[in-house]
Amino acid sequence: MPRPYHQFVRHLYALVLAMAAVFIAASPVAAQSPHLAALIDDVPAGTLVEGADSYGPIRSDLPVSPVLKGGETIAWAFITSDFVGTTGYSGKPIHVMVAVDAEAKVAGVRLVKHSEPIVLIGIPEAKMRGLTADYAGLDLVAEVEAGGTAHDLEIISGATVTVMVIDDSIVRSGIKVARALHLGGLASEATPGGPTRELDPDAAAPADWVEAEGDGTVRRLTLDIGQVNEAFAALDDPRAAARPVTGDPGDTFIDMHATLISVPAIGRAMLGDAEYANLEAWLEEGEHAILVAGRGHYSFKGSGYVRGGIFDRIVLVQDDASVRFRDRGHRRLGEVALPGAPDFTELDIFKIPADASFDPTEPWRLQLLVQREVGALERLFITYDLGYRLPDRFTSMIAPAAAAAAQNGEAEAAAQAQLWKRIWRDKTVEIAVLVGMLTVLTSAFFFQSFLTRSDRWTIWFRMSFLTLTLVFLGWYANAQLSVVNLMALTSSLATGFSWQAFLLDPLTFILWFSVAAALLFWGRGAYCGWLCPFGALQELTNRIARWFKVPQWSLPWGLHERLWPIKYMIFLGLFAVTLASIDRAEQLAEVEPFKTAIVLKFDRAWPFVLYALVLLGIGLFVERFYCRYLCPLGAALAIPARLRMFDWLKRYRECGNPCQTCANECMVQAIHPTGEINPNECLNCMHCQVLYQSETKCPVVIRRLKRRETAAASAASLDRALQNHPNLKKGQQNVGTGI
Repeated sequence: MPRPYHQFVRHLYALVLAMAAVFIAASPVAAQSPHLAALIDDVPAGTLVEGADSYGPIRSDLPVSPVLKGGETIAWAFITSDFVGTTGYSGKPIHVMVAVDAEAKVAGVRLVKHSEPIVLIGIPEAKMRGLTADYAGLDLVAEVEAGGTAHDLEIISGATVTVMVIDDSIVRSGIKVARALHLGGLASEATPGGPTRELDPDAAAPADWVEAEGDGTVRRLTLDIGQVNEAFAALDDPRAAARPVTGDPGDTFIDMHATLISVPAIGRAMLGDAEYANLEAWLEEGEHAILVAGRGHYSFKGSGYVRGGIFDRIVLVQDDASVRFRDRGHRRLGEVALPGAPDFTELDIFKIPADASFDPTEPWRLQLLVQREVGALERLFITYDLGYRLPDRFTSMIAPAAAAAAQNGEAEAAAQAQLWKRIWRDKTVEIAVLVGMLTVLTSAFFFQSFLTRSDRWTIWFRMSFLTLTLVFLGWYANAQLSVVNLMALTSSLATGFSWQAFLLDPLTFILWFSVAAALLFWGRGAYCGWLCPFGALQELTNRIARWFKVPQWSLPWGLHERLWPIKYMIFLGLFAVTLASIDRAEQLAEVEPFKTAIVLKFDRAWPFVLYALVLLGIGLFVERFYCRYLCPLGAALAIPARLRMFDWLKRYRECGNPCQTCANECMVQAIHPTGEINPNECLNCMHCQVLYQSETKCPVVIRRLKRRETAAASAASLDRALQNHPNLKKGQQNVGTGI
């Protein structure tokens, strides 16, 4: 590669890094404040709720405003972003004004403000406004009862993430407002009205078992055989009374103890330091664990328990939530480390998962199910409760305001996590296909010497893969990466980074991680050459054009080399605009035809469609024209691709001097006349590797084959001469033996 080009790339890379550092350091973190006061004038009351004529004053304790009709309140208006922090694909909140009436039904919805690029430029604003308006009539009481799933979610193609964020914001904020105002009979959310407690990491452990039982660190449930038999007899079922537990009525039926060992002081005392360290490594963030010990006639685990199953004799209950324990959340314990502990026949640790929302400072109970067989396939059950409340010595008081803020923050974080997890579950099939594609492509790169032995097989594999990329990744899943993603990342880094906005689109998230890894191994070609739907569309249409004998134009090398920097200049320009206005930069990013051709499938205003068709039309004559000279995403990927660790493309010393076969046949002219492959422009199509092994096109391979053929012909001629001249053969044998 010429030295000036090296210098250009280095200077460009340094400039981008410097600009990013300055921007991130200088940009303040956006403050969160109520939006209702700023946006309420943009939505007349009559357009939000039919028949309304004005708004009342905004409440001082809650950012809501009464919607008035003839002076009477008919609904309450609010902005969703004042109550929930879910951000859109742009990394910014989507501001939606919602009105809720006295029955906790949505009386009106209006999309007020957003920064979603797909809506700003791609999908008509009217379509999104129509979708949000359709939420009028939503019954929030039914949503509470159904866990937010009582309604059908309408999806707009190309805006799945945006629609799901709007849906989540309307439902969750509406329920919060309805609870706060007691609309529709909904009770207020539990908030710490007085002093609450948190675990005290400096609490002292009990000295021995007697102290642990005395202060309530360990709670106990003891039943004798007589008590259990009497309880079943009281069921007024003769079959139960007819099958009593045998033994002395005073004998122990079960002596069960329980304690919360995820509390550090208790865990270290009960398990010992080494075993407690193992417990900490086993538990994930937000998880807790209890120790259950038992002895006597009855097992709290049950003899019918099998590996991989569920423990059906005990269940942990806290408020309205219950936790059943499974094999994967269970461990056996050899002994209790606390001095004075009695001998137990059963010592087991059970994990309480994070999604159970278990609060260790609040009371809970361990419910024991005692069963009795009354027939071949029929049983009767009685339940007993072992109540537990963590002693005050292991907790400390926290202020009500701090407790409320912590509770709200945790609830909001959990709700946001639930949203992106729901999206990932809904995309399970798409994720599996994408992971399969990445696995196949990675294997193809690692074993490219085998793949490229056959020109026909390589072409078949490439065309099939590109077709899958276009149809599945592009037109079906809308997984088209864009320079807008990088703009959103820059904005997020400057205003407070959050994974949420990126996790909302699982395919894009996985693709970006795979691209980051591929840049270190193969450069930008792994994505641009194989996984970009618009790139696939260009190459497939060009292949069809070649089949119809459309002439192909090859630009002179001097002109071609001077056109390379255009895409870098476009990228730098977009990056500079991003520093001033992310919204303006996203509009200018329409230099990418991706939304038009891939996401919206050409269903768009005619100027955008014409622009995309012109690029594709030029690409019929100049293969991958847009990729070569205009793509800012390709430029952005090419800059860090300079850091790649390996050079997988094999070359001969004769490449470029004198042979120009690969350079002439490279579809994007990424091979210099001197023979070097420019990694910034190479799309890793593997055609040069096919030529590298070609027995009909590569002069080096042809010359090597000719030498072998000449050597083989000489050997065959010598064999025939020896067979026709016995004396010569004998003389050679004599020479060989030294005679």
